[in-house]
Amino acid sequence: MKKLLTGNEAIAEGAIESGVEVVSGYPGTPSTEVILTLLPRKKELGIHVEWSVNEKVAFEIAAGAAWAGKRALVTMKMSGVNVAADSLCSIAYSGCRGGFVIFTADDPGASAGMPEEDSRYYAKLMIVPMLDPGSQQECLDYVKVAFDISEKIGGPVFLRSTTDTSHLASDVVLGEKLDIKREAHFERDIIKYTKAGAVRCMAQHQDTLDRLEKASEIADNYITESGIKVNEIHIEKDNRCGVIYAGAVQGNFKEILKRYNLKLSWLKIGLVHPLPEERIKKFLETVDRMLILEESEPLIETEVMRFAFLMNKKIKILGKFDKTLSLIGNYSFKDIKKGLEALLNKKLGRKGNLKIIERAEKLEVKRPISFCVGCPHRGTYYAINNAIKNLKYKKNEIIITGDIGCTILGMNKPFESCWTEVAMGASIGLAQGFKWAGIKKPVIATIGDSTFFHAGIPPLINAVYQKVPLTIIILDNGWTAMTGFEENPGTIPLKETNNTRVDIEKVCRGCGIEELNVIDPYQVEESVEKIMRSIKYPGVSVVISRQECALQAKRRKVKLPKFRVDVDKCTGCRICLNQLACPAMVFHPKTDNQHLSLLRSVLPDLDLLCSLSCLLQE
Repeated sequence: MKKLLTGNEAIAEGAIESGVEVVSGYPGTPSTEVILTLLPRKKELGIHVEWSVNEKVAFEIAAGAAWAGKRALVTMKMSGVNVAADSLCSIAYSGCRGGFVIFTADDPGASAGMPEEDSRYYAKLMIVPMLDPGSQQECLDYVKVAFDISEKIGGPVFLRSTTDTSHLASDVVLGEKLDIKREAHFERDIIKYTKAGAVRCMAQHQDTLDRLEKASEIADNYITESGIKVNEIHIEKDNRCGVIYAGAVQGNFKEILKRYNLKLSWLKIGLVHPLPEERIKKFLETVDRMLILEESEPLIETEVMRFAFLMNKKIKILGKFDKTLSLIGNYSFKDIKKGLEALLNKKLGRKGNLKIIERAEKLEVKRPISFCVGCPHRGTYYAINNAIKNLKYKKNEIIITGDIGCTILGMNKPFESCWTEVAMGASIGLAQGFKWAGIKKPVIATIGDSTFFHAGIPPLINAVYQKVPLTIIILDNGWTAMTGFEENPGTIPLKETNNTRVDIEKVCRGCGIEELNVIDPYQVEESVEKIMRSIKYPGVSVVISRQECALQAKRRKVKLPKFRVDVDKCTGCRICLNQLACPAMVFHPKTDNQHLSLLRSVLPDLDLLCSLSCLLQE
């Protein structure tokens, strides 16, 4: 049976077919949809699926299940591997009993707005095998391969995807679901599961190296149920040019071969750590010129150069080091075509309808990055900016640290509030650093609710303990909204989950916060007043800006107040648009003199303008 699936949906299907019993993770584009696909089916499948508070916790939950003999999957984006790394490195040395797959999605091209981090180096650092699917079918198949290898070697296995592979869709052949329910059991083995003592640590290190070697042997000749070879070599005897490739470049590379009828030798690498050394050396013997196609860092290219040196093989290697291909971004059809032209020393003609292509290029739309229609965060940043103004500070005098999630959109027009964005929870730590550096004027840290639970509590405790004078504004919209409206510990309990809601206000009080104000960002005047009071407070102050995400509120059929413009009073000053820029509001001609008025908004964002005289509440 075939089904149209994105790469992430295919990974979810592969996990189901593999008989997974525990799945945990933290939302992060481009990995989020794996758990989103599994959550609605968890009761039907009889498995545990959860959004954990952060990636480290998610990893530890999955590891515990794998130690107890279950098949477990943990999901995260590349930045999440940084968070999980502390436990990951240690658990990798101890191994596991049940199959344990770590899914990470990298983002070449930074479409999700984070660093172009290459998770393959984590696989090398932690001595963990890593599979790198290059198609949606391979996403499904490689999950099964990963679980199989994991249980055969007794250790975790990375499955790495990228944005293009995760989010594009194609027909995928489905398989049968394994029924491998197991009783949970964990044996007491302190030599294996603890790190007390150098002898134990070094023994575990050797075990990890042995597992890696075994994984390489298994994967090198592995053929999946749908006939896909994990590592595959193709030799053209009459052509001394060749390509080594891995991951998401596969689709465009194969399309170019087909479109231009190119007869090239190629080596596909599906297990990117450890690399198939003997296959690579065999391939090197058949070519004199070679192109390496891999997104992000030149990991494979470096190793191929090392192998060629050890073989005393003189070969022209094209890739990132000679600047044939870029070190940044993802590789488009055009990029790979350019690389192949350099390899072959000839131009490949432009095929297809040129007029259609040129027209499509002209129609490309540049989208501004902004808050959604009706987003309460508009009101929060509007109030912050007005509070700063009312306190007689200039905008460029007050440092506002931003954090991961919707909150960071406050850096863009028209607010231009946030100065920094680093990592989950870093806004609060950075703000403390600015104060200890000697910044005399107020410093404000902004952070979202999900990010606060993820990594904001420890730096908050530190600020209280060290008595750092700063203001922390927690933008609580009740959802992990940036990545697709996932639940977090502060989400309103839903019938389908019946989870316990954790109150951010009580958490802050428990951490020792005395100056705490809760505001409704739709009530502008009161919000401005409370933010001003918090900024003037001599110690650690917290403002919780609480209003549910407007899109989620509308989906839940929550009734919020609506406002309309009194056309007779509207002067066309554009203050509302210039300072809020909500897409729900536009101007249109009012009279022949081209005076302007606002169209009625269908969402409650206009409540933010309640202080303007031209608005009437319905």
